[in-house]
Order: sequence, then structure tokens, then C-alpha cells
Amino acid sequence: MTYEIEVNQQRYDTEPRAGQCLRTYLRERGWFGVKKGCDAGDCGACTVHVDGEPVHSCLYPAVRADGRSVTTVEGLASRDGELHPVQRKFLEAQGFQCGFCTSGFLMTTAALEAEQGTERDDGKLDDLPRAFKGNLCRCTGYRAIEDAVRGVRHTELPCAGKAVGSSLGAPAGPQVVTGTARYTFDIDVPGLLHMKLLRSPHPHARIIAIDADQALQVPGVQGVFTHEDAPDVLYSSARHEHPTEDPDDTRVLDSVVRYVGQRVAAVVADSEQAAEEGCRRIVVTYELLSHVTDPEAAMAPGAPALHGDKGPQARIIRAENNVAGEVHGEIGDVEAGFAEADIVYEETFRTQRVQHASLETHGCVAYFEEKEDGNGERLTIRSSTQTPFLTRRALCALYRLPEDEVRVVAGRVGGGFGGKQEMLTEDIVTLAALKLRRPVKLEYTRAEQFYGATTRHPFTITIKLGAHADGTLTAVQMRVIANTGAYGNHGPAVMFHSVGESFAVYRAPHKKVDAYSVYTNCVPAGAFRGYGLGQVTFAVESAMDEVARRLGMDPLVFRERNIIGPGEAMHSPIGEEEDLHIASYGLDQCLSVVRTAIAQDTAQDTNDKQVPDGWLVGQGTALAMIATGPPGGHYADATVSLLADGTYDIAVGTAEFGNGTTTVHKQITAGALNTTPDRLALRQSDTDVVRHDTGAFGSAGTVVAGKAVLLAATSLAERLTTFAARYAGVPRHQCVLGAEEFTCAGRVVTLKELYEAASMQGAEAELTADGHWGGSPRSVAFNAQWFKVAVDPGTGEIRVLRSVHAADAGKVMNPMQCRGQVEGGVAQALGATLFENVRIDERGEVTTAAFRRYRLPQYADVPRTEVHFMETRDAIGPLGAKSMSESPFNPVAPAFANALRDATGVRFTDLPLTRDRVWVALSKAASATPDPISSS
Repeated sequence: MTYEIEVNQQRYDTEPRAGQCLRTYLRERGWFGVKKGCDAGDCGACTVHVDGEPVHSCLYPAVRADGRSVTTVEGLASRDGELHPVQRKFLEAQGFQCGFCTSGFLMTTAALEAEQGTERDDGKLDDLPRAFKGNLCRCTGYRAIEDAVRGVRHTELPCAGKAVGSSLGAPAGPQVVTGTARYTFDIDVPGLLHMKLLRSPHPHARIIAIDADQALQVPGVQGVFTHEDAPDVLYSSARHEHPTEDPDDTRVLDSVVRYVGQRVAAVVADSEQAAEEGCRRIVVTYELLSHVTDPEAAMAPGAPALHGDKGPQARIIRAENNVAGEVHGEIGDVEAGFAEADIVYEETFRTQRVQHASLETHGCVAYFEEKEDGNGERLTIRSSTQTPFLTRRALCALYRLPEDEVRVVAGRVGGGFGGKQEMLTEDIVTLAALKLRRPVKLEYTRAEQFYGATTRHPFTITIKLGAHADGTLTAVQMRVIANTGAYGNHGPAVMFHSVGESFAVYRAPHKKVDAYSVYTNCVPAGAFRGYGLGQVTFAVESAMDEVARRLGMDPLVFRERNIIGPGEAMHSPIGEEEDLHIASYGLDQCLSVVRTAIAQDTAQDTNDKQVPDGWLVGQGTALAMIATGPPGGHYADATVSLLADGTYDIAVGTAEFGNGTTTVHKQITAGALNTTPDRLALRQSDTDVVRHDTGAFGSAGTVVAGKAVLLAATSLAERLTTFAARYAGVPRHQCVLGAEEFTCAGRVVTLKELYEAASMQGAEAELTADGHWGGSPRSVAFNAQWFKVAVDPGTGEIRVLRSVHAADAGKVMNPMQCRGQVEGGVAQALGATLFENVRIDERGEVTTAAFRRYRLPQYADVPRTEVHFMETRDAIGPLGAKSMSESPFNPVAPAFANALRDATGVRFTDLPLTRDRVWVALSKAASATPDPISSS
């Protein structure tokens, strides 16, 4: 067979392997702009043009491309580097966040634009929900993508010293839109081996024997690793600055499996195909053990103890009862509070498992590099992680390696949402690399993301509220059960955080909580956007809404009567956090935005135009408060230096995965040094770059790492000014730092000249400065969400008529980016509210291990949200800023449920609010009493 294919005007004649798809064929030839998001034709990240037609290259057999011309995102621009019009529009609108999906949207849009005005034009560009039905984005909420397609420009070019507060485009934007941004697997490592994992088919079993003989006979297989090869060390896959926050209940490979999908063995081979065949040939003998998937049953006497073999060193609170962590506390006397109340409301609310669904799956590549001194090798791990430094620390402890012999680096990360605050692949890949002394790669499939990674914690919250007739709360009580799954990574911490700010945002003299993080034989839960707060906020805000309605009060007025005020102490029954303060207050403004939206909507009275006859219309609100950083310390180091050419270098440890920290760090530095962002280079997410960085989680990118960058840049400005004055022989106050030079009493000294002078004098220390921030004290941020919805009682269909979000972000460093974080957070939360659900069967096995069965929000599902920022300036955050990555998620589900309650009279207590669940509840309500009923 002869084979020839043209890719971006380059010819290749290597025949594809039997059954090879076009995506892998292209990536093997260095066209890394073609992404893997699903390998099932569901996400569109792999879209390319074949003879001008857009196709999903993961489904397109490479052999079919014989004799055809293929264009990837790298080939859209002209040969002289001029961007394609679509690339330019996506760059100017910043129609991306992490950017992993962007090449797919670009290729789809470019193909549709090329069809315009031809006989093939079917109007898709005028109907974007139809145009993008084959493309998924997890980050943006799709509105920035729509703006890009429509040619709306959002990016700005600020002048020197004026970057903060402007909509500066992402520094990596040109690379993202041209497909040259390098994500985790966008590298070519010579001699690379591939790992595949054999996973457990049983929810709970002891491994009696593993026979790998036949696997080792597969051509290309280089090694098989089992629990007998793994270190006999317990640890947690969760990454925190203080490892003691999580129970040590995990081994690299264990002799006991505790959920369907747990890894049993690893096969390493020359190709993925050989590794997969090796896994199929491994024979495992199991002794089956009893299993439990319900957390209440797991705590009951006689339930199988998942970690009953572990001692106190594992830090499991009550292993014999499957309790990974618990917290109990009371302020005042809740029984007395309920006794004096005029109304008492009690209900149980449930939230489901949700997958992070970042389009770049978990994975890493381990390889060896020569040490800088030439004395031996060191191990480098290139990983899709939010925590490079904490991962290095854990690997060194696990394998007893000095930290200078291990480097962990993250390229651009294709989405995180908390899911990559874990060590899920680096540990086992390091085991194989150290044993074989060869480079090794492990890249999760989309199915493995569902059953082999982590999910959001499912919660069951029983809440009881008491209130006087005037709307004053008398008591709040909650019993919270968090299902942490088979392992306790993040379990106790999520449980603890969930009952902090959710209690403290409202005043009540009597408060009580009993909360449990419980082991079950299910896929482990982990960190997820909101970190438990969204689950409990769903219960609290739903209950507040219900009490207000039963009192006959406006729910907004009821909230305003009970919310915490500026300068007040925050009281939670789990205890006060001494470093947490209301350093700025915008909650009143948030509720004012909602009230204005309601008034506008009432005045416009647009219901008749938007709503079909017979549909029910309602509106609902919810609010949330969140700390602007994790408790217990979150550390960041930064270094800013003047370079020989008169530009600057920023070194910071935090990772970029669409959270926008790279842009903000440049803006902060440009402001402090009175320069423009284009004169700043930035190195990040690499353990070689700075001393330490806890990681890109807990919304810490601006308020912690950004603070460290601000301290470093400010210090450098002071040092340079002092040295310039000495060099020019003038008083310090007569030296003014500009974009490229100092003006010293009328004399211009370029930064390049200053660098040369410092080098000649041996004063290089004056050209660099460090900054450190420990994450404390912390402030709080506030958010409020309002929805107006219409419901068809005959089918359960719900339409969002209007969505308004008010965000108290302090000083908004980059309005475009911050708005994108809010839009993306609302969109992700709507998915969790309406249809996303990681379903399991009676054995705990995940049954929704693909996007087409899981139902991720598509373009057509997400309304355009009106985003409003409050006028506040925080006393703690850098330049007055607060965090805004996680918090928009938290009030969305209760606001939606409250709108549904307003429309239908039914209180929905279980998520998600799927169409069939809504229809069933409304059908029951139609034949029930006229009083409000609850639906679960």
C-alpha cells in the first residue's frame, strides 16, 4: 500500500497503523494543536479540516485521509504568520480560558465562515447552538466564544503603569489561537514508554495472587508492576500545604481494592496498544469482600470497615465506623432557639456526584535529565497538575528522593476545577520510571476520568431553621453527611469547609452542626470548585427562601434582615477562624443588583413575549460568602528581575489553567514598575523557578501568588530607584521610573544602561527582588445570583428567561477575565443543577463514563448571564482585589431551585433538577394538596 497525505502543506508518506485514527497520526507528527478530549467524537477538541470539511479526527480513520489535504489549527494562519480572521477574532475577544477546546472551535468556525455565501451555506453561523453542537467548552460558559464569532473585541492595550483594571489579553493568547501553546503531552520525548492500568472489577476485594507471565510475553511490554513492587507507604492523593489535613489511607498499588476502577497493576510498553494487551493478559485472583455504597449504612454497626486495618498514624477519625472525619459544635442552645421561634422549618437536601470534566485528562510524563553540574541525572515529571511543588514533595517522601533530584513542571494545563489538586498519576509513573530508567507516559482516557479520578462530594444535608414572625432567625441546625468514597482525599477538609461560611453568613444566636465525612465503596470524591460550600449553600439558601415564603415575606428582605454586616464577627459552630476578616463588604450591593433586576423585569413585563401559553414563570435568588483563600497557610514565593535588554522577568510557582493568573501577575508587575506588559516575561509552574508555591487552588492565584508578585515587584522598583539615584548622583526623589528608563533630574538612564552599570559594579543583587506571602490574614468575597425561569408543567422543560450575577471581587484586576470566570462558574453550576450526574449502580460502579452519557452543558444549554461587579476595595488583597474563581458557582443551584419553587409551588430538594424529575414532581403536585410540597 502506498500512502500520502498533505498536512498544512507538508507531505507525509508513512502508513498509519491498523485502526489508527487521524488524531493520533497527526499528533505523532508534531501537530499538537489537535487535542484529545474524549476520543468518542463528543467534545470537538480534535477538529481538523479534511479537504476543507471539518471532521472529528478522533473518529476519522487515518487511512481515509490518503490522498487528501488536512489542515489543523496550526495551518490556519498564512505562511508569513498573519493570523486567519477567525484566529484574530478569538484573540481580540479572548474567546477562551484554558484554551484546550479552542482549536476545535476555531476550526469549526473557520469552516462555517468559508461556506458563507456558497451553495453549502445552511445558516449555521446564524444559529450557533446548532453550529457548535459538536463542540464542548468547560471553562468559558460559551459567551466569550459567541462574542469571538460575532467579532466583538474585549481586549485592551493599556499604557505604561495602567495595566491593573484593564482588560489585558492573556499573554499566551497568540499561542492558544495558533495551536502552539504547549500542554502536558505536547512534547516529543525520545524512547518514550506508555503505561496502561489494570483496574478492579470489584467494589471490595483482597488480591490473593497476580499472574503477569502472559502479559510479559506481549511484544513491546517492558514491565508489569503490582503492589509487590510499590513502596509500603501510606499517603493521601490530596495535595495540601499541610499533609496532615488528609488521612493517609492510600498506597501506590494496594493488595486490597475498595472500589470498581481502583488500579490493580500497571503495564509499561513501547506502545499504548501493547500496554493495553498486557493488561488484558494479567490474571488476578480475588477474595471478594462485603461492600457498602450508602454512607448512612456505612456508619451503622456491622458495616464492612474499608480501612479497619489502619492504625492511628493514618489519621482516620473512626476507621471502624468508616468515618474519615467529623466535626460537632454548638453556639448557644438550638433547642431553646427553636422553642422561641414562631416558625420552624426542617428539610433534607441532597446533591449528587459531579465530574470536573476538564477537557485535558489527568496524566504525566516522567523522564530523566542531566543535572546542571553534569553529575548524574535527575527525574523530571511533566504533569497536568495544579500543585507542582506539593507533588514534588510527596514524590520525594514516597520514594525517599532528595528534592534537588526531582523536578515537577506543568505546561499549560487544560482545565482543573480542583480535580488536579491530586496526585493520581505521578506516583505510579515515577515508580515505573525509577524501575526501568526510561521515560514513561500515562494519559487517562475520558472513561478513566469518570471511574479512576475523583468527583465532587455527594452531600446529604438535613437543615432546621427557626424564625420569629418578624423574620429574625432564632436558630440554625444542620446534620451533614459527605460521601468521600473509597479514600479520604480532601474528605475531612471539604466537610469542614462546607459548614464554615455557609453558617457564618447569617446571624442567629443559636447554631449547631454535626458533620461527617464517610467512606463507601464508591469512586473517591475530591476537591471541586467551591470545596463543599456549594452543596451546603444549596440547602441553606433553599431553606431561607422557604421560611421567607411561609412567613409571607419577600425573600430578599428576609435575607437582608439576617445577613452578616460589615465589620461583624463571623460565627460558625465549628469555631471562629482568627485570621478571617470582612476586609471589604459588598453583599448589600449584591442584593441591590438583584432588587434592581427584579424591578426592571417587573417594569418591562416581558413574560407574554417569551413564554408559551400554559407555562409557569418564577424568579429566585440566592447568596453566598466564601473565604478568599484556604485556612492554615497557603504560601507563594515570587521573584522579579531586570534583564540585560531592559525588560523584566517574573518567576512565580502557580500554574495557569484558564484561571488568568498569568495575566494578572503581569498586570500587577507592570503597575508596580510603571511599564507595559509586553516588556515582561513570565516563568511559572516549575519547581526550578522559585523556592515554593503551595499551588493554584482555593482561588489563591491573585490573593496569594499575586500578593507575592506585588511585594517582589514593589521591592524591585525601590531597589532600582535607589541604585539609579546613586548611579546618576542625584537625590532619590528626583528619579522617576518609566517604561524603559529612569529620568533622574532631567537625565535619561535607560534600564539597559542601568543593568550594565550594576553588572560592572558587582551590584547584581540590586537587579532582583523576592516576594513572599503566607496566605494570612484572609478576607471574604460575596456573590448573589438571580434567575427568572419558565416551566412547562406538561413536560418538565425549563427555560432560563434571565440570569443576573452580582460579584463582590474587590478591585477587579481584569474585567474581561473576571467576567469570564463568573460566566464559566455560572455555566458549570447550571450543569450541576440541571443534568450532570455521575451515576453509580448498586456495586458503586460508574455507569456514565462518557460525555454522551454524562450530559455536559453545551452551547445551547447556557444562557447569557448579566455580570455586575461591586464597587469595593479589599484591605487585605493585593491592590484591593479579592478572589473570584470558585465563588460564582455556589449560589447558582439554590437560586435556580428557588425560581422553580416560585413558579411551581414545589420545593425541589434533590439535585439535579432533570426534566423528568421536574415533570414527575409537578404531576404529583397537580393531584395533591395546594400547600407547598417537597420533591426529592
